Amino acid sequence: MTTTRNPGTNRGRTPRPPEPTRGVPAPKPDSGPAVVVGVRKLFAAETPNYFLLLGTTIFLVAFGLVMVLSSSSVESHLESDDFFASFSKQGLFALIGVPFMLVASRMPMMFWKRWAWPAIFVGMGLQLLVFSPLGYGYGGNRNWVDLGFTTAQPSELLKLALIVWVAFILTSKQGLLDEWKHVLVPIGPVAGLAIGLVLLGQDLGTSIVMLAIVFSCLFIGGVKVRYLLTAITIIGAFGIVFAFSGESRSDRINAWINGCTPLQYETFCWQPTHGKWALASGGFFGVGLGNSKAKWSWLPEADNDYIFAIVGEELGLIGAVVVLVLFIVLAFAFIRVIRSNDDPFARIVTAGVGIWIVGQAFINIAVVLGVLPVLGVPLPLISAGGSALIATLLAIGVVLSFAREPGGTADAPVGQSPAERSRIAATQRTRPTARGQNPSQSTQQNRRTR
Repeated sequence: MTTTRNPGTNRGRTPRPPEPTRGVPAPKPDSGPAVVVGVRKLFAAETPNYFLLLGTTIFLVAFGLVMVLSSSSVESHLESDDFFASFSKQGLFALIGVPFMLVASRMPMMFWKRWAWPAIFVGMGLQLLVFSPLGYGYGGNRNWVDLGFTTAQPSELLKLALIVWVAFILTSKQGLLDEWKHVLVPIGPVAGLAIGLVLLGQDLGTSIVMLAIVFSCLFIGGVKVRYLLTAITIIGAFGIVFAFSGESRSDRINAWINGCTPLQYETFCWQPTHGKWALASGGFFGVGLGNSKAKWSWLPEADNDYIFAIVGEELGLIGAVVVLVLFIVLAFAFIRVIRSNDDPFARIVTAGVGIWIVGQAFINIAVVLGVLPVLGVPLPLISAGGSALIATLLAIGVVLSFAREPGGTADAPVGQSPAERSRIAATQRTRPTARGQNPSQSTQQNRRTR
């Protein structure tokens, strides 16, 4: 008995593709998936560290714009008959800085390494403009450049250039850092010159922040602690001599140590005293957003160095604590980026940027609280100041580029999620390929043992 098979059914067989008709060109493959893959590479789903750092930064910038509007409205009206003059400038700088940050976050690590040497020379060149006819001083410091349409502070960009350059040098000399000569040269002369140019403009606060940046980079880079302690002792002795070399600085330090006298109240004690009064008048819940009394020409630099006092007055202890918590979250995000990266360059740059932003924030808050003497450093991402905001956002963009593709995942397939990438990286770390074994054989052996 024979069974007839239905010719229309080809079970188990792969059907042949239809032959193209003569004279009719074969259809071109659809380029849609390729375009989708290209877009996904550009706007790929990032790591949790990326979103934590980006979200905290955007929130601080938005909060800073609100506080700049509130703290500067009175002075802006007195100067230009426009309540929104300072706020408009700060908003424009934020609109410039945020795209810069996002563009920087897409750059590969090799880009920052390639531009390390040019960046430090350009940064010091811009700082030299402070001593040209374009430069001008304010409050005893000569650290600004008047560009006609706006003013700029070159030392802010010099901070970022110094971080990237020091990280590049340390990674290039990784096997030689046990010898103090290789630590000192060329980091000592170049970093000393960069900080010296800022000190020459009498800006002690920015110089302290830059010193903290360099030492944090050296520590994360693996330099021996005894070398760092020796350098800190020498620089600390020089810093004490420099702090008391100027009359204005020595008077402020003496007033901070011994307290203000009635004769000093109307000079350099006016600002810290009214800053404390503003904080005290805020109480627990604050007097309400926009209802500050200190901003009515009582507190100098209410929208800049002492904006935290306005936060405490208008939003109370709750608002001040929220600002502190946000900077703690920012520090936590930097630490997570450091821990998730195996590349020493990324770790050193992230540490330097973290010390810059978080360390400067706590210095500013300590000055307002009276824990430190007046140093003249702004509150990052919140205080008014265009060059400071743009430079800070650009520095965070550099760290975001490391958080977007942490060490070992730069060449991962686009379709893999961050969780899958981390599992694959963990498997590769825990199960190294045997010496002389083919990677495909190692993979097959791992599958058999599972």
